[in-house]
Order: sequence, then C-alpha cells, then structure tokens
Amino acid sequence: MSEENENEELENLDNSFEEQATETITRVTGMYKEWFLDYASYVILERAVPAIEDGFKPVQRRIMQSMKDLDDGRYNKVANIVGHTMQYHPHGDASIGDAMVQIGQKDLLIDMQGNWGNILTGDPAAASRYIEARLSKFALEVLFNPKITEWQSSYDGRRKEPINLPVKFPLLLTQGAEGIAVGLSTKILPHNFNEIIDASIKHLQGKRFKLYPDFPTGGEADISGYNDGMRGGKVRVRAKMHSPDKSTIIITEIPFSTTTSSLIDSILKANEKGKIKIKKIEDNTAAEVEIQIHLPPGLSPDKTMDALFAFTNCEVSVSPLGCVIEDNKPLFVGVTEMLRRSTDHTVELIRQELQIQLDEVEEQWHFASLERIFIENRIYRDIEDEETWDGVINAIDKGLKPHIGHLKRAITVDDIVRLTEIRIKRISKFDIDKAQQKIEALEDRIAELKKNLENLVEFTIDYFKKLQKDYGKDRTRQTELKAFDDIVASKVVIRNTKLYVNRKEGFVGTSMKRDEYVCDCADIDDIIVFTKAGTMMVTKVDAKTFVGKDILHVAVWKKKDKRTIYNLIYRDGKTGPSYVKRFSVTSMTRDREYSVGYGTAGTSVHYFSANPNGEAEIVTINLRQQGSIKKLKWDLDFSDILIKGRSSKGNLVTKYNIKKVELKEEGVSTLKPRKIWFDDTVRRLNVDGRGELLGEFKGDDRLLIINQKGIAKTVVPEVTARFDDDMIVLEKWIPNKPISAIYFNGEKDLFYVKRFLIENEDKEELFISDHEKSYLEIISTDHLPLAEVVFNKPRGKEQPPNEAIPLEEFISIKGITAQGNMLTKEKVKQINLLDPLPYEEPEVEDVEVIEEDDEDDAPDNGNNSQDEKPTKEKDQDGESPIDDKGQASLF
Repeated sequence: MSEENENEELENLDNSFEEQATETITRVTGMYKEWFLDYASYVILERAVPAIEDGFKPVQRRIMQSMKDLDDGRYNKVANIVGHTMQYHPHGDASIGDAMVQIGQKDLLIDMQGNWGNILTGDPAAASRYIEARLSKFALEVLFNPKITEWQSSYDGRRKEPINLPVKFPLLLTQGAEGIAVGLSTKILPHNFNEIIDASIKHLQGKRFKLYPDFPTGGEADISGYNDGMRGGKVRVRAKMHSPDKSTIIITEIPFSTTTSSLIDSILKANEKGKIKIKKIEDNTAAEVEIQIHLPPGLSPDKTMDALFAFTNCEVSVSPLGCVIEDNKPLFVGVTEMLRRSTDHTVELIRQELQIQLDEVEEQWHFASLERIFIENRIYRDIEDEETWDGVINAIDKGLKPHIGHLKRAITVDDIVRLTEIRIKRISKFDIDKAQQKIEALEDRIAELKKNLENLVEFTIDYFKKLQKDYGKDRTRQTELKAFDDIVASKVVIRNTKLYVNRKEGFVGTSMKRDEYVCDCADIDDIIVFTKAGTMMVTKVDAKTFVGKDILHVAVWKKKDKRTIYNLIYRDGKTGPSYVKRFSVTSMTRDREYSVGYGTAGTSVHYFSANPNGEAEIVTINLRQQGSIKKLKWDLDFSDILIKGRSSKGNLVTKYNIKKVELKEEGVSTLKPRKIWFDDTVRRLNVDGRGELLGEFKGDDRLLIINQKGIAKTVVPEVTARFDDDMIVLEKWIPNKPISAIYFNGEKDLFYVKRFLIENEDKEELFISDHEKSYLEIISTDHLPLAEVVFNKPRGKEQPPNEAIPLEEFISIKGITAQGNMLTKEKVKQINLLDPLPYEEPEVEDVEVIEEDDEDDAPDNGNNSQDEKPTKEKDQDGESPIDDKGQASLF
C-alpha cells in the first residue's frame, strides 16, 4: 500500500472515530439532562418536601395509611408496620423506620410503647422489633376519611394509596418539616398546638394573627428576625440556665436542633480552646434536662453564661425556609399563608364530609319513608298474583305512586328491589310509631346538617374548639419568647493566654515566654501598641508579631472604648517643638501604623501613660541647659488639657529641647461618671441609653438588688450581669439610705416592720423570716416611706378606719437580720404603699469634671484639620504655655 493511500485511510478512520465520539457525547448529554431533571423532580416531589394539603412527605403519608390499615385498637410491632408500609413505599425498611420514629417523637399522631429514643439526649430508639405503636385518638379523628380521599396506584400497581390524606388541621405547622432536595430545601419550624388553633379561629373570624415557633426541647427564643418563617429569616435559640450559687451553672432546657450530648461536647471544646473556663461538667438528664457546670473559684457565673452563649451551642441560630408542594410544584410561602391555606382546606374538607353525611342521611330518610309506605299500605300484597319479575316491579311501582308526593327524589328500580328484600318477619313486627320516630329523627339530623352547611365557618370554629378541649390541655408553650441582648465575644471570652513583649526589638506575642509578661489575653483579642518613635498600631493577638522597635506601651484594646485615656508629651521631628495631648482610641484599621502627631520623621515621645478611667496626673518638665533659657523646670497638670481625638496635634509645651519628664503626682479621673441604663426587655444593663436610667456611676458605686423572696444584695454594675424575673428593686445603692420593709412572719402569723442598711456589700442576705409561710409584702427605698393599713371588718362591728403609718417614725434603723417591730395585732386585709413624705436631700458640693470628646476620630492623613494656631509662650525662656488662669492653650 502506498504512503498516500495509507494516510487517506488513517484520516477516514480518525473522522469515523470523531463522528462516533460526537454521537456518544450527544446521547449521554441528552440522557443526563433528562435523567437529572427526572431525578431532581422525584426527590423534590416524592421524598424531601411536604405537601401543603396534608403536611406529609410521601413516606410519612404511607406510614399513616399503613397504620390505619392495621388499626384494630391494639398496638402493632413497628417492624410489622414498616413491612406493611413497604407495600406502598419503594424504599427500604431503614428509611421507613427512621421516619416513623421521627413522627412518634413529636408525640401527636402515634401512641408509642417501648423505647422510642430521647430528643433531649439524642439516644436512638430501640430496634423496630422491640417497640410498638398505634394511631393516637387525635390521628384517628383528624387524618382519615376514605369517602373524601383521592386514591392512586402504588409504585407497583398492586394497591391503592392516598394522593393526600384529608387532614382537617394545620398539621404541617404543628410538627414542622425539614428536608434537602436537589436545588432547594425546606425548614418549617414547629409551632404550638393551641396557638395554631387560636390562629385558625382568628383567621376564620377575619382577625389578624401572629404565629411564632415553639420547640419541643424548650429553651428561649428571640423571634425578632423570624420573617414569618420565610427565606432570609433567623431565630436565635438559647438554653435556659441559672446559677444557684457562685460556683455552679445549671442548664435546664436546651436549644432546638441540639442534644445534651452535642451541647456538652461544644462546652468541652470551648473549654479546651480557652474560650471559657470550667472545673467540671455533669450530665444528670433523665426525664428533664439537668446539666451542671462547676466553675473555678473567682469566676463570674454571669460572665460565664454569656461566654456559653457566645462560644458554645447554648445559643444557636435556626434559619427557617418555608417551602411546600402545591399542585406538584414547589411553593415558597410564609407560615401565616400556610395557616390560612390549611385552615381554608380544613373548611372545605369539613364541607365535603357534611355534604356526604347529608346525602347519606337523606338516602336513609328516603328508604325509611318508602319502607313505611310499602308496609303501612300493604303494597307487598299487590305482588302475590304476579308471575314475572317485571310484573312485581311494576306492581310495587304502581302501588307506591299515590303516596310518594312528599319524597325528595324519584323512585328508582334499585329502591323497589330493596323493598322486595325486606323479610316477612320484619314486616310482621313492623311498628308504625317507631318507624315514624326514626323518620323524624332523620329529619332532625337532616335539618342539623343543613344548618351546619349554611353556617360552615361557625361549625369549623366549634370543631377547632373541640379539638383544643380534647387534645390541647397539656400542650402548653415550651419555648419562652424574649428579646436577646447582643453578646460581644471579646467582652466575655476567658483570657487564659499570656501576652509577652520584647520592647527593644519590637515584638509582641503569646509564644515569647522568655520575654516580659504583659497581661492575660484571648486569641480573639486585639492589642494596641505605642512606640518611642510616636507610632501606634492595633493588631490581632498572634504567636509573634513585629510592631516596631522601642515599645512604650502594649495592652488589650477594646473597640469604642472612650474611658481609656492616653496622656502624651512628644517632640514633633528631630528639632521641632514639643506638644502635649490627651486622647482616646475608639477605632483604628488593624495592622496599619498611625502617628501620634504629624508623622514627621524623627518624632520622639517624652512621656506616655495609659489611664483606664481617664486619670490626669501632674508631671515635671525638665529642659536642657542651652542659651539664655531662664526657666528650666516647671509642672504640667494633665487635667488642664482637654481630651481630643487621636488625630489632634495637641497643645504646645515648649519649642526648646526637653531633657526629661518626671511624674510628680498621681492623678484622679477627670471623666464624668458613667451613665447606666436597665433595659427591661432583655433584662440587662447598658451604657447606650436603652431602657430606664439608673444613674451616674463612679468606679466604686454599686447597684442595690432586692427580690420578692426578701433577699437583698449589692453588685458592681457590669453589663454582663444577669437579673432574675422576681427582682422588684434595682437602683443605685446609697450606703447610708435606709431600706424599709413590711413582711409577713409565718411563724408568728403577723406582719412586721423593719428598717435596715446593707451591712456587707459583697454578700446577699435574707432580711425576712426564713419560715416557709413568710413573704415580703412591702419594700421601699424612700427616705420617709408612708404605708396604709386596711383592716378586716370584725363580725357585727363597723369597718375600722385605715391607718397611715410613717415607717421612719414607727421603727428606727436596725440590723439587717433583726426581726423588726410588730405592725399590728389586728387582722390585716391589705397594706398599700403611699407616696412618701417630703424629704430634702443634703446639699453636695459640685465637683468639676472634664467631659469626653464625643467627636468621631478623623482619618489620620498627616494633616491637622483644626485651624487654631499655637498660643505664644509666656516668655522666650522656656516657661510653660499655661496662661494666668491655669488654662492650657489648645489646638
């Protein structure tokens, strides 16, 4: 073969292969498109997403139908039910068994027997051969009615299964649903049984309603972002916990989608990572959740609880997504619309049932009337001489015609055939009066059914009320709805990592254990650094980071912190003048270097101090001897310097060289006392102006807390503090201001009055009798409280007049543990706290403070944005620029 022919043959062969490959790719691509679409549709419609009509996924619907098929009032083995369901369901027994356990654990449709697992601990159910089930009474009443059920062939064509069950209740919202299909998912949260019925009734009455989730595990939920259960919504769910003492936290309810095991694992992981610090944890969960967390000595329970919410599964976010199947298509809809559609569907199902019942009762009335006519008028005798079947039919038809004017429909051959089937014994014992009573009872029933159909909405409302009465008694709300405070992780994290610094070389980090220790920190903290060269930087805590040589100050930095004030004296450039400034650093770009002045090369810091509460010290300025300078030394008081933003240049100190700056006197805070508010919605303190203003607090001021149990204590006002629901007094504590109380002494069976002061500010104390019948009646923190006593009316006597008692005159101030004085021996009906008597506060000398500069920090672009010019120095020999009135010249 020639080379040319060989090449031509090879080319033809290549073309043939290429054509075959193209054809194969085309076929596979087409098959893939069709098959993938079919598969996606199947998963969406037949597996993952529930139908809006009955709230069931296909496997759940088939399980319920199988249980109905097997129902005889007794329990069936779950394995038997699973096997029966496989006649309808094309998947294996494992998927059916798991789905059945999930339905049973919702405790609504299935009456369970045996170990069905535990939603609190996550323990699985026993094997299906060991557990039993039957339909609950609620399921039997609500789910089934074969007369109004649409049927279809099962997957193998051997049986008929329901397309949708005629569920006369918004079941989907009660149980919730979750599923992941191809290209979409659904997550419908469970809601409270009684609240759903109330909402359905309001909808039928034309009123507005709101629905919020209720989780079987309890806990607390913030539903401010629920968004009606639609895409983009979010529900924050928290565990319910309390602290019985300073060393223990007890969790009694857990968030939805968690178990005690997963919750404990998350707590242990957070402890290992150093986010929180615990001594040990015990799981005592049985029928109810009880997780005990033991804390190391000196650790705040309130702060630890916030840390648990911030770093563990004690708080989780649940994102709802309302997706259902309607008319074989996915539908994205909120829970409000779901309830409206389900309720309207219930009305339609009830209408169909009533109509079917009416038709059946009318048919019974029709035949009962025919039967009476047939027997009472002895029409059966007319067929004695007939020899053919047609003759019999015609004879009966002819005999009935004179008597059927009142019937509601025409007589058919089937009616006449039924009459011929009446037995002779029944005819012989026929009682006309009883027959008439039966007909009248049927007529009453017909009238009742017609009335119900005419008043269908009212009938449906009564139906819902009956369901609530029969099945809603023990279905109270499990999850408490409340607003959550936002927890800042950096404020509650346990700082158990040590921070070190190498000041000369300019490194900071947690791995430099041979260098200087700075403070404890956490790996989520930011640190702020100032250097001798007049630079500052904020950076993340790391093992080792270079921030600049000759470090003057390094500390953990808190964003938006206006209380920490930095006092600084620096020289601008190598030969420039020196300036003084006071500033706070509330915001900075991480890992960006900023200058404390203009950024002039050669800038150097003479003096630096960081003051956590705005302290202003006095320093001594020492100049170098040069030329004819007369004054080489003077004092500078930082309290004369206003607090500015970090980008301000500062006030001129001197244009001459400073030899050194020495600390002369420690300063006191120049900041105004901090205002603190209490937000009753989230029951937390804040400094942002939300809620009720409690007052202005200095560093040593405390809060007074009194609860309904008669326990008083004082606490430092920290934003992490928590407050119980039975708290009745929360105010700024004034140590010399007396507290007045009237309480019932259970042992003496009398009311007592006492006035006392808090004796130990670090201890909570019971100030009423510890008898089990004792209780606190009146509490007042006014200086001159006034109480009104209303007495019981003695039998046969006039009503005694009410008595107003000035408590300040009634009893003097005694110890907090004193019993107090008896209020009265008479029987008391009621005690009221009246407006207090006038009281004049003693005059307090005003103390001048310097207000913080609330202006936002300007961007540090190396230029001073202020237009002021430096004031002239007092003389040319280096004296202080402070004027005769003691005020500094400011920029």
